[in-house]
Amino acid sequence: MTVHERETVPGAARMPAALVPRLAPGTPRAAVLFLHGGRSEGRSPSRPWHLAALRMRPFVRAVAAALPDDDGVFLGEVRYRVRGWNGDEGDALRDVRRALDELVRRAGDVPVVLVGHSMGGRAALRAAGAPQVRAVLALAPWCPDGEPVSQLRDKDVVVIHGDRDRVTDPGASVSYVRRARAAGARADVRLVPGGDHAMLRGDTNWHRLAASTAVGLLPS
Repeated sequence: MTVHERETVPGAARMPAALVPRLAPGTPRAAVLFLHGGRSEGRSPSRPWHLAALRMRPFVRAVAAALPDDDGVFLGEVRYRVRGWNGDEGDALRDVRRALDELVRRAGDVPVVLVGHSMGGRAALRAAGAPQVRAVLALAPWCPDGEPVSQLRDKDVVVIHGDRDRVTDPGASVSYVRRARAAGARADVRLVPGGDHAMLRGDTNWHRLAASTAVGLLPS
């Protein structure tokens, strides 16, 4: 399913939609939203042809292929306004929250699984406090020291990280999951031997693992 990139939110002048549908059943029972990576700082516009955004498309296709026919699961991508997280502004997190609000207006109050890579993984984990978020799959997430975990209480969280990642720290993911468990999350971490940050080494296995995990996190 293709969506016009200039789609806007009704009543929100000049504000582009944060939610880009990729698979939109008539009556969704659940949703999976995909959050691509970005930069720690950067206020230039985020574009759908940037490499970070393009890297998530195979994951969207893999999840779509792993779903049973007519399963009623909405798939969508979160569109960021700018490329960076930008400190306390948390721009990507703000965009995820907008996308969740748009999803409610479009599909109703359905349970949501967030799938995020790198900066998108950080945004997904932060946004998990929203009541409709059931679970998070974070791929090579950016987990700075002191990142909050209280919002993950009673949530399902899976972190998958390559052990040769030189961009985000797999050790930080392990520590983050440990703290999330202590905060009441049902959290697990899986280290992929030889895996890099872009998830290009053994990409087919990454796609298969992420798809099976995301589908497994959906309500039955």
